Amino acid sequence: MDFSEDKLIFHIDVNSAYLSWTAVKLLQYGSQLDIREVPSVIGGSEENRHGIILAASIPAKKYGIKTGEPIYSAKLKCNNLMIYPPDYNWYVKSSDALYELLTEYSPKIQRYSIDECFMDCTHLKENYKRVAMRLKMRISEELGFNCNIGISTNKLLAKMASDFKPKNCIHTLFKHEMHAKMWNLPVEDLFMVGRASAAKLHKLNINTIGELANTDVNLLISKLHSHGKLIYEYANGIDNSEVRDSNYLEVKGIGNSTTIAYDVETMDEAFKILLSLTESVAMRLRSSNSLCSLVVVSIKTNQFNYYSHQKPLNDFTDSTTKIFEGIKEAFKEAWKGEKIRQLGVRVTKLRSNVYYQENLFDYEKNEKQRKLDQTLDGLRNKYGKESVIRSTFLHSGVRPINGGTGSHEDYPMMSSIL
Repeated sequence: MDFSEDKLIFHIDVNSAYLSWTAVKLLQYGSQLDIREVPSVIGGSEENRHGIILAASIPAKKYGIKTGEPIYSAKLKCNNLMIYPPDYNWYVKSSDALYELLTEYSPKIQRYSIDECFMDCTHLKENYKRVAMRLKMRISEELGFNCNIGISTNKLLAKMASDFKPKNCIHTLFKHEMHAKMWNLPVEDLFMVGRASAAKLHKLNINTIGELANTDVNLLISKLHSHGKLIYEYANGIDNSEVRDSNYLEVKGIGNSTTIAYDVETMDEAFKILLSLTESVAMRLRSSNSLCSLVVVSIKTNQFNYYSHQKPLNDFTDSTTKIFEGIKEAFKEAWKGEKIRQLGVRVTKLRSNVYYQENLFDYEKNEKQRKLDQTLDGLRNKYGKESVIRSTFLHSGVRPINGGTGSHEDYPMMSSIL
């Protein structure tokens, strides 16, 4: 095949990353059981059956267990389901190990998310099949987990190829293969076609990627505006984005949520829970040497209705107090008075705290608050999270710091930008 004028891009996607990486860790620490071979999931607390499924083994999926469903319902489907907590520090180390191995093959690698990388392999065109096979074998043998490798002449098609089944395989999707391999897929399978876009396309009787590719682009623009033109180009395999050199995992946002064992019915109760979540989120924000300028509150009712609301802050900050003020305002604007079973807090629009220019008039007050927060962080890290707590939590029945020290939201699982 002649693609002498084209680039050659690999997309490496780890199969069931969280579960695979957890399995590798357990085996390295002496476990005789490979949790990938039994019904197992990575998720929330097994004791409380809170949280959601982040990853599921193939045997677990045979019970109908899906990523994103509550632990509680998963346990109903499989009463001997094994549940393991996520270990985000280990996941980052595993991601780093993958990146280091890839640097042996290309000087231009883009870490797209914690479990995905793009790699410019244009210089390997002559031997790309052999290189891909060797790379996949090394990842399996040296790092202990499996992956899909998608290969094409641009990032979009390489990523689409890596999503193909079966898993643990190498797939190509060159432009001459789009008709046979991609155009017959449901339109929802196309990158950047979400639930809302898919619903609009279905109303236009556009149900496959091929039908989208052959639709009048002006019709798509009239219905979906600039997004219509983008997905039209993607359906036709058009993507000119570069593999951007990045050897770090950029934190997009930091968040935590908690499922509550009872119905929360008052604003005062909700504020206590939101404060406990804000405490852990703000600690992690400071630990990452970042500031935020946007807060988000998420609410799930006892009828399982979910909605969220965001609130911009007046300035960039890492102050627990200032973040919580924004959280309270967002909650008051969003809450419709229903009984609540889950609350979440998230901070985003992040920037480094290294070169931040502070408001001169607020400097003294902010500096006092910053020193207080740093002192509290130091005590909690040394003596335990609940060694110093706010008096509002005394005899309240609410944990003073909720949500743990890590969240899958810390690391980008998917970007909308190739």
